[in-house]
Amino acid sequence: MEIIQSLLKEMEQEAQTTRKMLSIIPEDKFNWQPHPKSMSVIRLATHIGELPGWVNMVLDTEELDFATAPYDPKVINNVKELLAYFEETLAAGKARLAKAQLPELDEQWILRNGEDIYSKSTKAEFIRISYSQIVHHRAQLGVYLRLLDVPIPGSYGPSADEQFEVLEKA
Repeated sequence: MEIIQSLLKEMEQEAQTTRKMLSIIPEDKFNWQPHPKSMSVIRLATHIGELPGWVNMVLDTEELDFATAPYDPKVINNVKELLAYFEETLAAGKARLAKAQLPELDEQWILRNGEDIYSKSTKAEFIRISYSQIVHHRAQLGVYLRLLDVPIPGSYGPSADEQFEVLEKA
C-alpha cells in the first residue's frame, strides 16, 4: 500500500475512535481540570479536534514556530460544535493528504519555539507524529473522563467498561 493511502486509512481509523471519545464529554464538565497545571476538558478536547488539521499545516508550510505563531484555540461552546469542528479539520486534513505528492512527504518540517528546535522530521514523519498526538491527547481525555465517572468507549477493542457490560449481560 502506498504511504499516502496508508496515512489516509490510519487517519480515518483513528477518527472513528476520536469521535466516540469527543461525543461523550459532559458539557457541564467542560471547565473541569484534574490538576491546576492540566488543561481543562474543553481545552484538551478542542486541541484533539484541531489536530487532524495539522496535516494541512505540515504539508503547506516548512515549520511551526510557537514564538511567532502563538496558540489561539477555537472557542467551542458545546459537544455539537466540538464534533463539527473535528469533522471540519478531519475533512480538510484528508482532502489535503489525498492531493499530496510523494516528494512532498520527504521534505523537512520543523517544530520550534524560536531557537529551540523540538522536532526536525520529514513531513511524512510529522504527519505520523500528529496522529500520535491525537492518540496521546485522546488517552489523556480518557483519564479525565474516568476521573469524572464517565464510561469509556474502547479504542482498539473493548474498554473495561464495555467488557463489564458484556459480563453483566451474560
